[in-house]
Amino acid sequence: MTENTIEPKFTSGTDLELDTTGLYCPEPVMMLHNSVRDLEAGETLLLKATDPSTTRDIPKFCLYLGHELLEQYQQGELYLYRIRKKED
Repeated sequence: MTENTIEPKFTSGTDLELDTTGLYCPEPVMMLHNSVRDLEAGETLLLKATDPSTTRDIPKFCLYLGHELLEQYQQGELYLYRIRKKED
């Protein structure tokens, strides 16, 4: 697999993709917060990031706001997260 290739599990069943590569805390979480607002309850978002602090920040974001972190994966310097928006 080549660098920055997304595992197949991350491409299926995703309603929105958010690329925050190259951005640093707090920007990925701020952008995620805004993007989740655009989703309907139960829809999923794929977040791509290169900031290592997202490994701490994204799970805490989901826990605090009640969204479900479906998958978390690291490939080299790329971090991938699939998140389902909480049901209303």
